[in-house]
Amino acid sequence: MKKYAVVTGASSGIGAEFAKRLAKEGYGLVLTARRGDRLKKIKKHVKTECEIITADLTKEIECYRLYHAVEDKPVAVWINNAGFGDCGKFKNGELQKEMDMLSVNVRAMHLLTKLALRKMERQKYGSILNVASCAGLMPAGPYMASYYATKSYVTSLTRAIAEELRSDGSPVYIGCLCPGPVDTEFNEVADVEFALKGISPSYCVRYALKKMKQRKKVIIPSLPVRLAMIFGRFLPEELYIRIAAHQQRRKKKL
Repeated sequence: MKKYAVVTGASSGIGAEFAKRLAKEGYGLVLTARRGDRLKKIKKHVKTECEIITADLTKEIECYRLYHAVEDKPVAVWINNAGFGDCGKFKNGELQKEMDMLSVNVRAMHLLTKLALRKMERQKYGSILNVASCAGLMPAGPYMASYYATKSYVTSLTRAIAEELRSDGSPVYIGCLCPGPVDTEFNEVADVEFALKGISPSYCVRYALKKMKQRKKVIIPSLPVRLAMIFGRFLPEELYIRIAAHQQRRKKKL
């Protein structure tokens, strides 16, 4: 029986790379994003069954439409990758953009995680990966306040669910991917330039899939970022937040 992988935010960057890698592993694909034209280009280059669902995940009804489209398919992998960020002082941020960010990064991820998890529990197999960020492992991120807060939600929720599944002896896996800078369109959408050199989407996804198979709960694909996260645990929280603020200011010279 052919099994399927669902990837949200699949039109570019990490999402597109997940689609390509999972196709090579033999999964049928269900890809969703707002930009249907880009999804069609990906479909042309993968040698597997590929269904495209153009959707705007800021809208709850679109999340349910995506789920109902795959409800009867044997979905073995679900990648909640859709999301975006923004940079600047919180008081000056565009409110609608922030509300859309909350809708995609938090509400859509939460809703789809719950629906996918219930489905996989019934199937008695499956893996869910929520794409977060190393930002979600830090106490706060001045000048990217909303984005850091959304990713903290992703990591907190995912870790809690993982412990519940472990305690239940569930065959279903859930983890969160927490990269540092990755060379994608994220920078353009968030209007930032990262101070640190980014890793490639290809490396990020290869590492993530490897660690998913090892059932790693928190996946950090960059060694410098892993070391920074470990070092950060020993810093006073106020100092940690000030260092984060300094790094964000460097991105836009705020």
